Amino acid sequence: MAEAEVGDDVLDGDPTVRRLESLVATLLGKEAGLFFPSGTMANQTAVWVQTAPGTEVLLDANAHIIHWEMAGAAALSGVQVRPVPAGDGRTVASALDFEQALRPASPHAPIATLVCVENTHNGAGGKITPVGELVSIRAVADANRLPVHMDGARLWNAHVATRTPLHELAAVAHTVMLSFSKGLGCPVGAILVGEEATLRRAHMVRKRLGGGMRQSGILAAAALHALDAHLERLADDHANAKRLADAIAGVGGARVVAPETNIVMIDLPDGVTSTAVVDRARLDGVLIAPWSTTRVRAVTHLDADAASVARAGDVIRSAIERLAH
Repeated sequence: MAEAEVGDDVLDGDPTVRRLESLVATLLGKEAGLFFPSGTMANQTAVWVQTAPGTEVLLDANAHIIHWEMAGAAALSGVQVRPVPAGDGRTVASALDFEQALRPASPHAPIATLVCVENTHNGAGGKITPVGELVSIRAVADANRLPVHMDGARLWNAHVATRTPLHELAAVAHTVMLSFSKGLGCPVGAILVGEEATLRRAHMVRKRLGGGMRQSGILAAAALHALDAHLERLADDHANAKRLADAIAGVGGARVVAPETNIVMIDLPDGVTSTAVVDRARLDGVLIAPWSTTRVRAVTHLDADAASVARAGDVIRSAIERLAH
């Protein structure tokens, strides 16, 4: 990072940023890329440039864009989010769910202008939506002349876990956001990829939102290093997540969502609250997060090796056991 070649990304472009944008766009099979300070800003920019005020966006009911982006779609783009619940025991909305959520044409109801998918799905415990289902969702969107945006903050994890090429996972979406600051371990950064014309509009929105970062090559250099050194090792995080899940499953009546990638969701036994478990684990040096009043979330990453994860499993088990009795 200290040795990165830099320019001015607001004026005439930063060479290291341009190299990163070109590389990721190529990996995803898209025409262009645009570097952002955060995934939330990139997601909200994608919504902005592909919708119109007074319309609605269809998303899985537990999507990050709905729950964790400060109502940005409403505040910034003037659009309504339409949560699409997953049916038939599924944890993530399917093509059928999206199709059934589309409103019949009516002068009394808002029209849809965008479909959003999330892969992997944070709220579902890092669940992967496979290419076949993504293709079906795209078919529903195409039949209704709607663009598709993918919140692919953890698409890297889906790629490594399934060995599906990134361009195949991304092919169904007109725009895709990917984060560098999660599993890849960068201090800052995300990217939006798509068609050149869309990204030109996105560049203007990024500027409006305060996302011009001048000598941002120092950050892009971290992302370039991460793609070389940290992408394939995401498999280690997936293996550690499974070890953590196995260590906790069943303790005191707790249920664990079987992890497909690096997120472990723990549903607590009756009478045990997430804040109580989080607080007790913190006292023993393990940081996990409350997801709801009865669910906690743990994420494995490159700074937590197998030994650390084993210790975390012991601490979380002990916290649940003590609180369940």
